[in-house]
Amino acid sequence: MSAETTGSRDFRYWRLRFRAWRGHRPFWAGLLTMAGGVPIMYFPYANMHLGNVTLAMSTTAGAGSLIIGVLLVTLGLTMWFHSVVRTFAGVAAILLALISIPIANIGGFVIGFLLSLFGGALACAWVPTKPRRGDKVEQVENTSEPTATAATETTVDANGGRNSAG
Repeated sequence: MSAETTGSRDFRYWRLRFRAWRGHRPFWAGLLTMAGGVPIMYFPYANMHLGNVTLAMSTTAGAGSLIIGVLLVTLGLTMWFHSVVRTFAGVAAILLALISIPIANIGGFVIGFLLSLFGGALACAWVPTKPRRGDKVEQVENTSEPTATAATETTVDANGGRNSAG
């Protein structure tokens, strides 16, 4: 460190780091999916107090709604930290949201259902951005494939993707 730097990172630095991290993964899809899992988990075990009357929302499907909610939160975290399986996680979130309608109090009173449904749809629709011109792209050499191929009479000369057929 030089004498001019204070050693602490300011808010702008962390905000830009978070923005860069968020840009390489389906952030909003994971956030909506996790937010949809919370009401699906919460409502079957909640007690509402209306004056002196306690209204218990406990149902026989409480364990099923707890499992669905935990799976939705797990799928949301998977979308964030392992974005390669975003399509699987999105489809699974959509299916769990649909299953939560009959099992978990109409999908967490429709709130959890809609959030999970939109989160799963966003995960299926998200694709990583292409690098801009001038950005450095690390290219990994594939060492498992042989480097030289034997040309036989039956192979086609690709010539940069164009063949000589016509």
